[in-house]
Amino acid sequence: MSAWSANQNGGRMSRAYAITAKAIAAERARVDDDLDRVDIASIIALDELELADVKPHDVKIRVLVVSAEHNIAHAALADTVNIADLRGGKIYPGNSAVGEVTEVGPDVTRFKVGDIVLTHCNGAPDAHGYPLRIWAYDQPDSVGWYAEEAVVGDWQLVHAPLECGLNLWEIGALPLRAPTAYHLWRRAEGMLRVKLPQEGLSTLNVLAFGGGVSELFLMLARHRGHNAFFCSGSPERRTALESFGIVGIDQKQFNRFADRTDVKAFGKEVKHLTAGTGMHIVCDMLRGPVFAAGIVAASRMGVNVSAGWQLAMMVTYNSAGASAKQITLDHTHYETLVGIEAATSLYGSVFKPTIHNEIYSFEDLPRAMAEMQANQQIGIPIIRVADDMPEAVQPLIP
Repeated sequence: MSAWSANQNGGRMSRAYAITAKAIAAERARVDDDLDRVDIASIIALDELELADVKPHDVKIRVLVVSAEHNIAHAALADTVNIADLRGGKIYPGNSAVGEVTEVGPDVTRFKVGDIVLTHCNGAPDAHGYPLRIWAYDQPDSVGWYAEEAVVGDWQLVHAPLECGLNLWEIGALPLRAPTAYHLWRRAEGMLRVKLPQEGLSTLNVLAFGGGVSELFLMLARHRGHNAFFCSGSPERRTALESFGIVGIDQKQFNRFADRTDVKAFGKEVKHLTAGTGMHIVCDMLRGPVFAAGIVAASRMGVNVSAGWQLAMMVTYNSAGASAKQITLDHTHYETLVGIEAATSLYGSVFKPTIHNEIYSFEDLPRAMAEMQANQQIGIPIIRVADDMPEAVQPLIP
């Protein structure tokens, strides 16, 4: 099928994936609301979307590559809120993409036809530039980029750094993850330095749990000269990070922190690895049982930072104990527009993502999402949307 077709009113239609409240309800009824049994691939379905008209500050893009993102799983599971229901029964997901500009509005000056661009998901910047809402998730009327074509505001794009040394799949892994990791790092380091100035402690111990964002977070920590530790159950991902000088810790060795004994054993291992100091900065993108392990691992004056809740939204902790250790907890969201540009400048020099060994076709996107949710991938999952790639990116295709 072609990327677009004319509808009866003369508009243009693009194939795009959708999540509907009806599909969520049917699948949850099938599994008696047991979220561990939900088949995400049955909820994310290929649909058709009428493209908006290109307004003066809009850009139309042909989507080339996207990556699977965990907030799509949240939307399909409706485990935080039923965002499809809240937005009228249907959303078109997709928070990041690599695209080729095919049309620009008359007031667009930063982009031209043929440019290769990245999208970002800061859906509604507040007075300080931080997102009030996320594009293609809770931003009203927003349409995502798990589609063959899209119309976006020019402010939602940055130029793709094609000369950064990464291949196209690696570039496609980063538009959401790199700004998130960059934001997490600058917040965590800034808070720690309020308590422990660099002249008193130049080298930090930094720990991260999770997947792609956490890997990039640790790459940035290593780039800044700090000790970095990656706690993951995936031997392939731990091995990939060892080439950056990042020490791997097997999460399965501690039964994924199933009980207090496992958490204590992890704390003991952390003390061993850090000569009794603990972790000055902890990045926890998972929460759930991982949260207690991150708190135990923290050093005095430590900072625990998060922008995710893959395993659980709610956490509890001993406030008196955290006060005695002077631990800071911080919750971040996506970056500012300026921060997005800064993170993009680090592609290739700092951020070198680990890619899953299968590049999925556009038709296989639901399977990619299901396999990500099931932790069956050994790197960031990439979906090739366009069969016919522009000349500008053809040398970047492995």
